[in-house]
Amino acid sequence: QVQLVESGGGLVQAGGSLRLSCAASGSIFSINAMGWYRQAPGKQRELVAAITSGGSTNYADSVKGRFTISRDNAKNTMYLQMNSLKPEDTAVYYCNNKVVVPTGHNYDYWGQGTQVTVSS
Repeated sequence: QVQLVESGGGLVQAGGSLRLSCAASGSIFSINAMGWYRQAPGKQRELVAAITSGGSTNYADSVKGRFTISRDNAKNTMYLQMNSLKPEDTAVYYCNNKVVVPTGHNYDYWGQGTQVTVSS
């Protein structure tokens, strides 16, 4: 069993910054890709940023230049530094890990979600 615990969400004014964290624990052999997704009310969940085990990253066009994804493989932890936040960034943010367990099987795991609210 693997658990992902997110932290760092909250309320911030437009132009402000927040840093999200996602810590994985449990029966983990390794973690391949990690990603942050978000879902605003009435909208579909969308990919915000992703990072491979080798450190390659990709971002949604809407956050390029403002958000930075990173990971600490030793801690099985992923981060999302969010700068210059806009009201349209308001959403529940979810982390996703593609985990390889000791048996060699791959599974997708999700965090519980953390609310980010940006006031104008």
